[in-house]
Order: sequence, then structure tokens, then C-alpha cells
Amino acid sequence: MERRYENMYNRTNRYETVEADIELAIMNIPYEQDPNFSNAAFRFRSIWKVVANEAYQVSNSMGFEYPGIFVTYEGKGQFSSSGGTHDLDAGTYIIVPRRLPCSYRCAEGDWKFYFFHFDPMDMASELDLAVGQPAFTANMTEAIRLCERLIDSLILQPIGYAYTAQLAAQELLLLLARERSANGQNRHPELDDILFQMHKHIGQPVPIDDFVRRSGLSRTVFFARFRARTGMSPSRYMQELKLSSAKAALETTNAALKEIASALQFYDEFHFSKLFKQRYGMAPRAYRQSLAQR
Repeated sequence: MERRYENMYNRTNRYETVEADIELAIMNIPYEQDPNFSNAAFRFRSIWKVVANEAYQVSNSMGFEYPGIFVTYEGKGQFSSSGGTHDLDAGTYIIVPRRLPCSYRCAEGDWKFYFFHFDPMDMASELDLAVGQPAFTANMTEAIRLCERLIDSLILQPIGYAYTAQLAAQELLLLLARERSANGQNRHPELDDILFQMHKHIGQPVPIDDFVRRSGLSRTVFFARFRARTGMSPSRYMQELKLSSAKAALETTNAALKEIASALQFYDEFHFSKLFKQRYGMAPRAYRQSLAQR
């Protein structure tokens, strides 16, 4: 805990110094963008909302000028190309590359879907979304909301509507990609809440047994999945968070090393200094002194 001394007026009309505790700002950690990240090229082109019956059938021998995505929310359609014929049931979507000869039709008298064009395929590829094969989404309600928001912006055209449309189209791809990622081997969404709690309570001991119980996994499986998700053990992950918080405290407060070590639950000041030097290449005191020279 960081110490603060305040002058308090006592009953004998004398001022005395009293010790008061204030919480060290342990969440003052920079959460930074991946330095290797670069935006994949993406441009929204157009969107259609289609309510089709048995008379609806389209043949496109030249394929689409731009890539597109069918999002079926009711009924059933059928999509055919050189990759075969696929049923487009309610709750599914399919991404179609440009210049792919194809045909599509209403399959059972009722087909309701959104279809929008975008280009190029870079963002879909970067997000590892399947192309040319139908995929199911449990987030159709949210997908519909995004499509309707996109259409509303294009109808009303408020200031900045082109940006809104661009963002809504990207959000739809992100929605589908995150769902796909959550079903992947190394994503392990059951760890999301645990990671969130670790970040929110950096200055507290690491309740590993409590985390294991909360995850609903066996201890062995929990440790294996945590390492697959983060690349390190829970204890090591928490140590990295504590050291990041200590570094921020050295940069933004005048708290003593002993106080920082205590607030972040290091064994003692010596233990804190040793780990800090291993992580950042210099002792905490030397690091703080180097800041003054910048």
C-alpha cells in the first residue's frame, strides 16, 4: 500500500502527523496493439436484403465482380458452383470468391437472406474464415442487427455514414471469425473470465485452486489449456502482470520500492528487485533513476 501522511488537528490543539493508507494504482498498465499488426485491406461495396420464393433463381456464369457473403436467417436456399451444391439453411452463411461461376435459388418456397459485396478477400483470409463452404453461426441475431444497421446507414446517410457502413460490415466478419476462433483448439473461451479477473486483481494473491474450480476443468486440463492459450503457466502469467504494474508504478508514482513490492504481493523488496531486473534488465531503483535522465 502507498502511504500518505496528513496533518490532523488533535484535541490538544496540536497538529500531528497521522498515517493513512491509499491504494496503489495497480491497473495503470499500458495495453498495447500488437506492433506486428497491419490492417488487412477491406472495403464494403453493397448489401441486399432478399425475401425470395420458389420463383427466385439466379445464374451468374461470370461470377461476382467482388467477393460476397450470403447470410441466411430464414428458410432455405441452394448455392451451386464448381465446388458442388450446398444447402443454405437458416443460421448459416457462405463466403463466395469473386469470378466464381455460380447459381443460387430458393429451395423450399421461402428464403430470406442478406447478401453483401466487399473487396478484396484479405480481411476474410486474415481472419481464417472458410470460403466456398457453408458455416453455421449461433450469433444470427447479432448478424441481423449488424446488417440492419448497415442498411439503415445507407438509407438515411447521416454524417459519416460511409464509415458506419464500413465498420458494420467489418464487425460482421469479426463476429463470425470470433465464433469460429472460440471453437478452435487453442482459444479455450472458458478461460476468458479467469484472465479478466487476473488483470483486474493484480495486487491480490493468485487463487489457482479457485480458478480451476471456476473453469470446471480438472487441474491437469486447466494448466494445459492455460498454457496453450497464453504460452505460460498461471503463476508466470500473473508474475508478468505484476512486473508490468510495478514498472508503471515506478514511472508514475513516487511510492517506495518496499511499498510497491507489498502492494503487488511480492515476497519482499529483494525478491521484487531480483525479478524486475531479470525481466527488464536493470534493478527498479536504477530504472527509476534512468527515467529522470530522459
